[in-house]
Amino acid sequence: MDEPNILYEDNHVIVVMKPQGVPTCGDESGDDSLLEAVRRYIKVTYDKPGNVYVGLIHRLDRPTGGVMVFAKTSKAASRLAAQMRGGDFEKKYFAVLVGTPREPKATLVNYLKKNPINNMVYLCPQTTDGAKMASLEYEVLEEKGGCSLARIRLHTGRTHQIRVQMAGIGCPVYGDMRYGGENAKKGGLALWAYSLAFTHPVTHERLRFLLEPPADTSPWKHFDLKKAMEL
Repeated sequence: MDEPNILYEDNHVIVVMKPQGVPTCGDESGDDSLLEAVRRYIKVTYDKPGNVYVGLIHRLDRPTGGVMVFAKTSKAASRLAAQMRGGDFEKKYFAVLVGTPREPKATLVNYLKKNPINNMVYLCPQTTDGAKMASLEYEVLEEKGGCSLARIRLHTGRTHQIRVQMAGIGCPVYGDMRYGGENAKKGGLALWAYSLAFTHPVTHERLRFLLEPPADTSPWKHFDLKKAMEL
């Protein structure tokens, strides 16, 4: 991929936009990743020799876009990782859902298990061996054309969590053929990490970054995203 779209940078962290369709880090596809793009940018911009350190703090699924932060030092990475574990690292998403949830606002708590063979994640009983608790809260902001725009805040960061949990209540993410099947509607996955907040690992300033989804593309263009960003 080309040079990353940088939203903020200092000596300790770098905040960037992750494009949809680009892997967060290297995977079996061998495709170029956002992590490597950030590493190349730092190496070239600051003329750094040898291997450049970039700390991976969190991930977004390949088809998901939005705002991400990487650490530029191991100390920053360690402190941001501690925030992730302690719940101080806040991630919010917009999702266009097929249909409208029965409850306009709710918290979903499920147990998930990943099948490493097909890379699919499934809802399962709490007693299942290897099951991991997944929690999120959602709020429906707008309804239009058989779909709804929802704001989702993650309490945990499980693989494919939003996609699996929303499909589990009968409202899959638009474009998610993997978990929504025929009910998902064809198109790009309408899931976007629009808000990221964390405490700076060195200055201790509370930072928040907002990034609007691609408003000129379907199905995003059917909703009032500017109003949603202000809510």
